[in-house]
Amino acid sequence: MNLFHETLLDDYCQTFAINRLLFEHKSPHQHLVIFENTRFGRIMALDGIIQTTEGDEFIYHEMLTHVPLFSHGDAQEVLIIGGGDGGILREVVKHQTVKRITQVEIDEAVIQTCREYLPGHSQGAFDDPRLTLVIDDGMAFVNQTQQRFDVIISDSTDPIGPGEVLFSLTFYEACKHCLKPGGLFVAQNGVPFMQPDELATSAHRLHSLFSDTTFYTIAVPTYVGGLMTLAWATDNNALRATPLTTLTSRYNTSGITTKYYTPTLHQAAFALPASFLSLMKPS
Repeated sequence: MNLFHETLLDDYCQTFAINRLLFEHKSPHQHLVIFENTRFGRIMALDGIIQTTEGDEFIYHEMLTHVPLFSHGDAQEVLIIGGGDGGILREVVKHQTVKRITQVEIDEAVIQTCREYLPGHSQGAFDDPRLTLVIDDGMAFVNQTQQRFDVIISDSTDPIGPGEVLFSLTFYEACKHCLKPGGLFVAQNGVPFMQPDELATSAHRLHSLFSDTTFYTIAVPTYVGGLMTLAWATDNNALRATPLTTLTSRYNTSGITTKYYTPTLHQAAFALPASFLSLMKPS
């Protein structure tokens, strides 16, 4: 049996049985592979690191999308950075209040491949007329665009290789500049038990720019090491305090069906372990 050994960490790895190799390609940006696994279905990896699986992708995509959008309540302009598999876009297009979506993906090959081999991730969302798809580096885009957004969702890879710049202070500054007044930035931020420096560094950089910065958590089986954190940054301190009754009303009115997200879970996800809070303290 062929095996896939993840290479994210030097001293620990998870291994997946490759029941069938579906696709492998090395683009100018990264090495992409998609294979089938009995437990998780189809799995995509970039540069040796698991990015998404059919089995558990809904947890990550629902929480990185619906928490900011239901908190904001009136997001009409949304920017997605990365997210070439289409999962975030699939969830964003469910919000009928959103009028325009811009997605910036550095590698067109990821989109094309995922549309073919992981169609359940996007479910046709790339054909939504509200979408403007930009093939470009996310850092370059936020530095140059004149557009302003209500919500920015950074669905990046880990801070290694092409994804490293999307965790930099320069990137966060550019994203803040791209937000409308009261806008909200969210981003994947790794698993603190395995990547504590990532949480500490992001907390310090975001805190220097926004009045309300924190993280909320999800548990995704293939992102090993316990709870994963998603970064939250805004100058509208009221957004995180959105009452449960309001979140529930927005959720019910939307008609959106979810497998993981609920308004109650939305609020609970902001309750952080003491060890995470300690990492977030200014050095």
